Amino acid sequence: MSVRPARRKLGLWMATALVVGNMIGSGVFLLPSSLAEYGPISLVAWGFTAAGAILLALVFARLSRAYPRTGGPYAYARRAFGDFVGFQTAWGYWIAVWAGNAAIAVAFVGYTAHFWGELADNKVLAAGVGVATIWLLTAVNAYGVRQGGAVQVVTTVIKLVPLLLIAVGGLFFVKSGNFGEFNASGDSAFGAVTGAAALTLWAFIGLESATVPAEDVRDPEKTIPRATVAGTALTALIYILGTVAVLGLVPAAALASSTAPFADAADAAFGGWAADLVAAGAAISAFGALNGWILLQGQIPLAAARDGLFPRAFARTGRGGTPVVGLVVSSVLVSGLMLLNYNASLVDQFTFIILLATLTTVIPYAYAAAAELVLLATDRPAFSRGRLTRSAVVALLAFAYSVWAIGGAGQEVVFKGTLLIFAGMPVYAWLKYRDQRDPARAVETARADESEPPAQAA
Repeated sequence: MSVRPARRKLGLWMATALVVGNMIGSGVFLLPSSLAEYGPISLVAWGFTAAGAILLALVFARLSRAYPRTGGPYAYARRAFGDFVGFQTAWGYWIAVWAGNAAIAVAFVGYTAHFWGELADNKVLAAGVGVATIWLLTAVNAYGVRQGGAVQVVTTVIKLVPLLLIAVGGLFFVKSGNFGEFNASGDSAFGAVTGAAALTLWAFIGLESATVPAEDVRDPEKTIPRATVAGTALTALIYILGTVAVLGLVPAAALASSTAPFADAADAAFGGWAADLVAAGAAISAFGALNGWILLQGQIPLAAARDGLFPRAFARTGRGGTPVVGLVVSSVLVSGLMLLNYNASLVDQFTFIILLATLTTVIPYAYAAAAELVLLATDRPAFSRGRLTRSAVVALLAFAYSVWAIGGAGQEVVFKGTLLIFAGMPVYAWLKYRDQRDPARAVETARADESEPPAQAA
């Protein structure tokens, strides 16, 4: 009888690169232009968003240490609130991942057009390149989780070079006159910060990335918390320094209409060669983020399918232990979304998809923070007794931040995003009907839950 070789797992560097790489994707390279209408007060919004992201990172760090199981936000919500909220979390998060992947693929094509001009004019070619990139990275991740992790380490290191060039080197060339009016929005300070924070939130989506493939992480009780907190803090620092540099290097009027603000900042500080370097870094950044999110797009339905809350096919894995069905189905949906919208401009494709993807991700964040509050009360042995009060305060603040972020997305996005979440309810009803017709399956799932390894005190 042949013995299947042990799966090679993600270590601290790969897990941290997954967090940093998934957060530093395409959004940060465009955000300074979107924030130009608010002025330097947007830096306050960055601060609020960074603080909220750190709070959420601490929540995920503690939950992943107590319950190192694949699924991330889904696994925690189901444990605390049961199947229905667990399904809602998995459904919303899965939609957010593959819809967000379509936006990232569009951004990758847009950045590549800096060097291949025909992509900007030939929409069929642009769609083809985007779809080809999606399937290339799907194949890499289907081969094995560690292979996807290796790609993530390389692309994360490369993408940090142009960002650090601006975030650190660019600070020496800033001009105070470029910053303009502190609050240029014409709104109240609170309204301006809330509006700007809703934009900056997209740049932090992915802080939970290391928790999702927990069973593929080496020593998850230690590795995942360290990777989550360290990756979030490093990314926040780069974002804030980078935005300060861009605001100080590019005049406010020019920044508002720029389609490549970091490249323009590099040109102002160092000359044209730097603009090309930053454009290349932006393309690699989007490529790396797409790789990391494709890795995750199969993990959520895998975890839910194991629990009977997604169709059973999603629980199938390949020889390397990768959720091939989830990867392929998700990439089909990503490709379809790109092809359906290839006639629209890159900006039009990017904007609304990002808003919906952000909303359907922040709702699982809120569930995760609330889940920690519930589990601190109902499963105290899983957590360090001396830190229960502090943990509860952090979880409560993280939940409040998530609710504020949901409201900041705007009425239209909240309305349409809620409808998208509700669209999954008939699927949940069908799954429960299936279990009623197949009681043996329901018993099998219940036994699997009971056989989970006990949580370890955090």
